[in-house]
Amino acid sequence: MTDGGSNSFVVGSKSFTAVAINTASKAGEWIKSKLGDINWVDTKFSAQDLVTEVDKGSEKLIRNLILTHFPDHSILGEEGVEPGPEASKKALQAMSDEEYLWIVDPIDGTTNFVHGFPFYSVSIALAHKGEVIVGVVYDPSRDELFVAEKGKGAYRHGKKTEVSAEDTLLRSLIATGFPADRDGALPVNLKGMQAIAPKVRNLRIAGSAALHMAYVAAGRLSGFWEIGLNPWDIAAGALLIQESGGRVSDSDGSPYHLGVRNVIATNGHIHDELIQELTNAGASRIE
Repeated sequence: MTDGGSNSFVVGSKSFTAVAINTASKAGEWIKSKLGDINWVDTKFSAQDLVTEVDKGSEKLIRNLILTHFPDHSILGEEGVEPGPEASKKALQAMSDEEYLWIVDPIDGTTNFVHGFPFYSVSIALAHKGEVIVGVVYDPSRDELFVAEKGKGAYRHGKKTEVSAEDTLLRSLIATGFPADRDGALPVNLKGMQAIAPKVRNLRIAGSAALHMAYVAAGRLSGFWEIGLNPWDIAAGALLIQESGGRVSDSDGSPYHLGVRNVIATNGHIHDELIQELTNAGASRIE
């Protein structure tokens, strides 16, 4: 696997990007080897918010590999945080002053993984003083690796990715998600789907926010939005899109930062139109 030239962001002789790529690849290979061999499935925040021993094992593998190379770095991983929006917010706040913070989703799309639906990913981002500088999303089912470095572009297996050219919603293929927060985020997202579906070429809801965002970066989707996400869902994908020429923001249009939970991510051309339609529908944030 190549990453398109990852010689920046180096501590000593160790490239952050090389470690991120190697870690995501190893975790993805291990996850794929466990497909159909899951011993337990549990629920977290809701009956739809699943966790397996594979999620836990993947996060442990990722933590061990990162800390082997960078023992002084901090890691914010989904499985190390209590379920629910408030716990996620507090966990990020507690780590917001860390110089180097790795933000990890060991399996983004656990429900798909449990059911053998091949749309899930490993998402690893590195933030330096709150700004994402490396983002990797790896899809083990297709052996597709998406890599971005701040200021250096984004790549899929060494080939530069660019966002799509669609300039209206009507010509665009857009993705969103069904949030696990059934009482808060889900009704808002459903309202958004109802408003957006007639205005776009079509909608896709495949169950991995990180992979949807990688697809925006690669030009396969023109946009993605979802209400009530977590930092580990978004961080790597946000850099992929920005470094591919796209735009990522809060649903009110303000710039992306690690605390954003209501995300709009597009090729840039349709960004304002998508925000306007969601705002008009009252579907841009949890009240």
